[in-house]
Amino acid sequence: MAPVAFCCLNWEQSGMENPIVESQQAVTLVGAGPLGKGLVSRALALAPRLVAADGGANRLMAMGHLPDTIIGDLDSLAPEVRARFSGAMAGRIHRIQDQDTTDFDKCLSAISAPAILGLGFVGARIDHGLAALSGLMRRPDQRCILLGGGDAVFLAPNRLRLDLPAGTRVSLFPLVAMRGRSNGLRWPIDGLKLAPGARLGTSNQTSAERLELDFAKPGMLVILSQKHLPQVLRAFGVPPLARDG
Repeated sequence: MAPVAFCCLNWEQSGMENPIVESQQAVTLVGAGPLGKGLVSRALALAPRLVAADGGANRLMAMGHLPDTIIGDLDSLAPEVRARFSGAMAGRIHRIQDQDTTDFDKCLSAISAPAILGLGFVGARIDHGLAALSGLMRRPDQRCILLGGGDAVFLAPNRLRLDLPAGTRVSLFPLVAMRGRSNGLRWPIDGLKLAPGARLGTSNQTSAERLELDFAKPGMLVILSQKHLPQVLRAFGVPPLARDG
C-alpha cells in the first residue's frame, strides 16, 4: 500500500489563532466511542460540518459517512481509512504530535465554529468520559455539547438563557466549587455553594418556560435531554440552518 501524506502540526501551531477547521455553521465532531447511525444523522441535521477525532473516522466510514476533516495523533486511524484519503483528499488529515492531550482536546483547539456537537466521547468508558468533561473545562471558550446516553452535557457560559417547557429535567454538576444564581428552577441555587464531593444540583427541573442561570466563573456542567439540543444551540447564538421549501 502506498504511503498516504497528511498535514503534520506541532501542538503550538494548532491553537485557535490558526484553526484547522473554520466554519460558520455548527460542527459535528465524532470520537472513537460507540454511537448509533441515527445519532450521527440527528447531529448532522443541526451541525452539518463533519469532523472526526482520529479513530472516529473509522466509525464514520463504517456507517457510510465521509468526514470533512480528520484531526488527532492518528494512532487509531485504520490503514484502510488512511488509504481512502489519498491523493487530492490527503489534505483532510491533520496530525497533531502531542502525547499530553487527548484527541478531543486537540480537536477543541483546532476548530473555530459557533458550536460543536461531540459524539462518541462519553458513555462507553468512564475514564474517557471523564477526560472529555475535563476537556470542556480546559476550553471554556468553546461551545461544545457532548452527546451520550440520550443526554446532552455542556459547560455553562457565565450567562445562560434557555427556553424550555416547564417541568424539564435540568441537572447541574459543578467541576469546581462555585456559586450561581437561577431563575426558573424548581429548587433555586441562589446562595448555595456547589462543589464536587459536596452539594450538587442534579435532578432539578424547570418551574417556568424560561430558565436563567448566572455563574461568576466557568465550571458548571449543564445536563439536559438531547431533545432540547435546538434550544441549547439557539441559546448559544447558532443560526438555524436554511431549509429548502
